[in-house]
Amino acid sequence: MKELQDIVTAFDKANLDGKQTALATVVHVEGSSYRRAGARMLITDDGQLTGAISGGCLEGDALRKARLVMAQNKPMLVTYDTTDDDDAKFGVGLGCNGIIHILIEPIFTEKQDNPINLFKLFLSKRQPVVLVTLFSLNDKQAPQPGTCLLLTENEELRGIFPDLTIQDALLADAKDVLKNGNSVTKTYLYGDQFTCFIELLQPTVSLLIFGAGNDAIPLVQLAHVLGWYITLIDGRANYAVANRFPLAKRIIIAKPEQALDQLILDNRTVIVLMTHNYNYDRTVLRQLLPLELTYVAALGPKKRLERMLDELKDEGLTITSSQLKSIYGPAGLDIGSENADEIALSILAEMQAVLKNRNGAPLREKAVIHNRNAEQIIQQEDPSVKLSSVN
Repeated sequence: MKELQDIVTAFDKANLDGKQTALATVVHVEGSSYRRAGARMLITDDGQLTGAISGGCLEGDALRKARLVMAQNKPMLVTYDTTDDDDAKFGVGLGCNGIIHILIEPIFTEKQDNPINLFKLFLSKRQPVVLVTLFSLNDKQAPQPGTCLLLTENEELRGIFPDLTIQDALLADAKDVLKNGNSVTKTYLYGDQFTCFIELLQPTVSLLIFGAGNDAIPLVQLAHVLGWYITLIDGRANYAVANRFPLAKRIIIAKPEQALDQLILDNRTVIVLMTHNYNYDRTVLRQLLPLELTYVAALGPKKRLERMLDELKDEGLTITSSQLKSIYGPAGLDIGSENADEIALSILAEMQAVLKNRNGAPLREKAVIHNRNAEQIIQQEDPSVKLSSVN
């Protein structure tokens, strides 16, 4: 969620400076592209860009379109078709062999539920939400409502339905996305025939690092680049200090028995045990095992982890195979890491793979990088008609 946070920060600065802004959102992709649906970029009237909607090839043209949007105070849907070999006629030279639909909408600061305020609501709480962006895919001259609705985990709704005829169906679909965790794009073929990008937004990753040694420094630095929320925990007050870890959001000095009481753990929490104090790591691991978290890294050789687990069993702790699935030791992907920087890269790459349910294999071994089925548009003729996918 770093991109959204950067966009919010840039908007607040632009607003203070009295600049107009527009938001460009990739709302649908057919075929291949550098960024997928949900990629966003904030554009100011003086040409400052925050975020990205491509690898750099669309940004210049999007800036020109955004200035028109800001001048007319009216959203615009722009389509780039790069399936034609002569895509240079667009002046962008993409070569991605895909069709990219981008919605550009002006930000009205006086509007309570403008996209930036919806982003701020999402970022203010550590909860998943569903964000709804409406556009007319078949008629670019038709009204383009844009980013207009947000549904929270508690099913609180913020925003306005631009077409009441699709309200019930759209709300039901948003709740389904929130429940099942699958963003979808749907076209409702009644009312004003809007296409809706119903997007699940997950909270930022929370990285808990137990250990404030020198090898934790590059781990904090790389995780900060990713925009993760970093908490550092150690029992040594002379090690766990802000001037050594200025990028950590929170530093906790605590004994291993007391540390977890000060933390909130969820399915977006990943953990590294790297105090290099055997008893400290083992005590924390004992508390973590029953929680069956998403990812717990145990630094050091495999024998060290096995010894910990054997000792915990001897102490009477029941350890199930389900609990062991969340423990990764030795931690990291096999990329030939030797020094602390390379080890940090290896561990973060493995965390990302686990969070995204990927295996960390080379992309050249895959025929398709992204799941195309998840990007198909589903059509609904009326609330009672059974849904069918359109290829």
